[in-house]
Amino acid sequence: MNIIIERAALLRSLGHVQSVVERRNTIPILSNVLLKASDGELSLAATDMDLEIVETVPASVARPGGTTAPAHTLYDIVRKLPDGSQVELDIGGDGTILTLRAGRSQFKLSCLPMEDFPQLSGGDLPHRFDLTASDLRALVDRTRFAISTEETRYYLNGIYLHAAKAKAGGAELPVLRAVATDGHRLARVEMPLPDGASGIPGVIVPRKTVNEIRKLIDEAADRIELSLSDNKIRFAFDSVVVTSKLIDGTFPDYERVIPVGNDKTMEVDAKLFAAAVDRVATISTEKSRAVKLSLTRGTLTLSATSPEAGSATEELEVNYQEGPLEIGFNSRYLLDITQQIEGEGARFSLADAASPTIIRDVADGTALYVLMPMRV
Repeated sequence: MNIIIERAALLRSLGHVQSVVERRNTIPILSNVLLKASDGELSLAATDMDLEIVETVPASVARPGGTTAPAHTLYDIVRKLPDGSQVELDIGGDGTILTLRAGRSQFKLSCLPMEDFPQLSGGDLPHRFDLTASDLRALVDRTRFAISTEETRYYLNGIYLHAAKAKAGGAELPVLRAVATDGHRLARVEMPLPDGASGIPGVIVPRKTVNEIRKLIDEAADRIELSLSDNKIRFAFDSVVVTSKLIDGTFPDYERVIPVGNDKTMEVDAKLFAAAVDRVATISTEKSRAVKLSLTRGTLTLSATSPEAGSATEELEVNYQEGPLEIGFNSRYLLDITQQIEGEGARFSLADAASPTIIRDVADGTALYVLMPMRV
């Protein structure tokens, strides 16, 4: 293999694929990036056996071929080359050494045979549909903060993506729904069901895949093709293909934890509320980050106390016409949810101090958040 490629193009693609590669690997080939050159382009691939990213980039190919090279080392070398460099990648002889030249710099990297590189992207993925980049971004951004990091409950370590029916004005509309929960809070976001998605299985997309996709779609063109089977998902857009195994588990019946009898409603300016929570929480102890909400007609008082630091209170005007109520929440969880509210108003549906609370964006009914209270 012998190619010449622009540093900027190579660096961008290497940046995308090398982030999949774990820093510590017991299997040496998984530390490498697969390089294949043919027909005027270079294909780069990296995998951790659960997630694979493949990207193609234009290159001047003098001699087609391929190899695998240490991903992080190659990325660091290209990152440190001068802007505007032309990078030559050359593999000669027995194919065990990759020579990289740029200007007066030359590097020689040990390679492993590309035949040993594992392939994840095979197999049939029968369900296919398209999403816009902005729709996928919204599904991810408004749910991923609630993904559990507790490895023992592995079936909560991702976003549950499925087709569902949403009630709207007495009718049931088909929707694509994304749900994430860690047992303390739940995020549920939906959008009209795309063409081709009606028969999809309910799947749990792992946290690492969600985070990698979120990084990549910032630069994506408008349409993203999703392909699904019972155990794999693939995202294809521009010159990138991301294939991931799905979490093999059953997502809990989340509808059961969404309360239906919450009869007390508070509406508040979301940004003013978030800023006040953030200020008051400064005083609360680091472990619990607890903030108490005390409601009376028209007024919300936020308070926090700490044996070491003292106390803090702040009042806000709210739309609340029910009897007095006191309820405590983890301030970090409150802020995570209110940051997802894009409209001006947040609507809280409450029952009592011990029951879960529903939080919605007044201007957008497609997202619903449930937050468990805590004792303050």
